[in-house]
Amino acid sequence: MIDGVTITKLRVIPDERGRLMELLRCDESDFTRFGQAYLTTAYPGVVKGWHWHAKQFDNMAVVSGTMKIVLYDRREGSPTRGEIMEIFAGVHNPVRVHVPPGVCHGFMCVSEHEALVVNVPTEPYRYDDPDEFRIDPHGGEIPYDWRRKDR
Repeated sequence: MIDGVTITKLRVIPDERGRLMELLRCDESDFTRFGQAYLTTAYPGVVKGWHWHAKQFDNMAVVSGTMKIVLYDRREGSPTRGEIMEIFAGVHNPVRVHVPPGVCHGFMCVSEHEALVVNVPTEPYRYDDPDEFRIDPHGGEIPYDWRRKDR
């Protein structure tokens, strides 16, 4: 487990009308602050990553489909520096992934249809000065192979 990352099982409340799932509450221990909320998607087999933030914490939940979320600890001085985590999140595993600043993250849609991710970061996106740093997901800088492991 990468230092500072939390995985929270989400509460799903079903009834005859449908279901309700709480994604993030202000009274939870890993809640820091609200910056904005947004939805991002990926088509089957598509990798979105790598990126990291200097100040922002992310709080991601897959609300449709399934994503393989991968984290890489690149932080100097971190007790888990160089560690990689894989989390399969989505309809069969409803979790929120809390990602601290400095931890690289990306995801790949592993479901048969487009996967939808809701993110509630602690900072609003600044178009004039984004707190987002990108690394090529296939460039080799991070020691991770996005290909399926059964091939």
